[in-house]
Amino acid sequence: MEGRRRGGVSGRRIVASKRGSGNGSINGNGSINNISVLKKLQSREICSKPHRAFASVTAPHRFRTMRLTHQYDTHDPSKTPSSLWPFLMKRTKVVEIVAAKNVVFALYHSGLCAAFNRETDERICFLNICPDEVIRSLFYNKNNDSLISVSVYASENFSSLKCRSTKIEYIRRGKPDAGFSLFQSESLKWPGFVEFDDVNGKVLTYSAEDSIYKVFDLKNYTMLYSISDRNVQEIKISPGIMLLIYNRTSGHIPLKIISIEDGTVLKVFNHLLHRNKKVDFIEQFNEKLLVKQENENLQILDVRNAGLMEVSRTEFMTPSAFIFLYENQLFLTFRNRTVSVWNFRGELVTSFEDHQLWHPDCNTNNIYITSDQDLIISYCRAESEDQWMEGNVGSINVSNILTGKCVAKINATSSSAKADECRSGGCSCKQSHSCLLRSSVAEALEDITALFYDEDRNEIYTGNRHGLLHVWSN
Repeated sequence: MEGRRRGGVSGRRIVASKRGSGNGSINGNGSINNISVLKKLQSREICSKPHRAFASVTAPHRFRTMRLTHQYDTHDPSKTPSSLWPFLMKRTKVVEIVAAKNVVFALYHSGLCAAFNRETDERICFLNICPDEVIRSLFYNKNNDSLISVSVYASENFSSLKCRSTKIEYIRRGKPDAGFSLFQSESLKWPGFVEFDDVNGKVLTYSAEDSIYKVFDLKNYTMLYSISDRNVQEIKISPGIMLLIYNRTSGHIPLKIISIEDGTVLKVFNHLLHRNKKVDFIEQFNEKLLVKQENENLQILDVRNAGLMEVSRTEFMTPSAFIFLYENQLFLTFRNRTVSVWNFRGELVTSFEDHQLWHPDCNTNNIYITSDQDLIISYCRAESEDQWMEGNVGSINVSNILTGKCVAKINATSSSAKADECRSGGCSCKQSHSCLLRSSVAEALEDITALFYDEDRNEIYTGNRHGLLHVWSN
């Protein structure tokens, strides 16, 4: 799926446009049950991955006390350079949120990108360094604490992707123009692309003009090797390897597995296909190859020994998107607002009890998977009893990936009660950001278009179709 990145997820691919466009309980007195805390601490000590066990059992407490605390609005021409006023002619939705080092970045459908300081609650700057720059996507490079922005420009008819790396520290100082350009030698016009792979620490580019793929080191952006082969139809990245998919013949599809570090060929083979049947997808995960054709069973091939198993097409229907969970050796599928968890024996591991996604077309900008890959946070359809007012009010649901249990939920009713308690006394919010009324909470949960969880600050950030950015915090 395009956009495979959130927390514990692999990477993100940005394609050039074809045409120019821009379990414990809390007592009544607020104290936490000591027996439950003791059990949590014990589980942290005896588990094979103690930090993950502790994080899992404390998840309800991390999220259930969250309330709406701040709202940021970029739509203020009086505080915006006149060169960027055209971006503010009408409100546009937030399409992507990224946070790092106490800075929150909000990218809007218009192509404007704003940076906010969570320590001072002020807008720092805009990342657009010239009036005709339309930012398409963002990627936080943890290897060097920088933000990579991918942009198109009006002067080039919005047809070619341009990448820029800017240190977070420079942005914090209000100097977004202190960054530098990346991959300037590459012509990233449609159907060219750039893909950032966080797991392997690599960048994959494709220049359509000369049909050359190049692999770069994400740490220092040094080019490692290139692949020049016009017969390569697609490349899939997996931990340690890449799968090269060639143009299919009538009865099979040629495949090649190479080392992602240096391009060494590890295996070359053909996979038999049903003639005259469209290939729904081919995905690679370590030694497992997943192949699905139209109206056929899912095939799971072990490329080490050619072992093949099949899953009935009535049990596994073609999903709209995948997310591979490298820590747990599982994968998520998304289909018709439903999330499911599978293993590589073709068995359904988890069905979620209360996690119906709001948006029918899966978009990872509305989903966050924690770095331990134990929790999924999504914007979901609210249950009927939660929809106490008219409008497109959903809820933010936090679910355990291995059990399917909903461990916490932020909805209009519960969050409004927290806001009322906060307003009545003991509020630690700054006066300039007073506690919000029930109607404001509902409005913040209406038409959410982007979501991000900051694991360091334990805060959830959401953006909506009106271009407003909201902070949900303890």
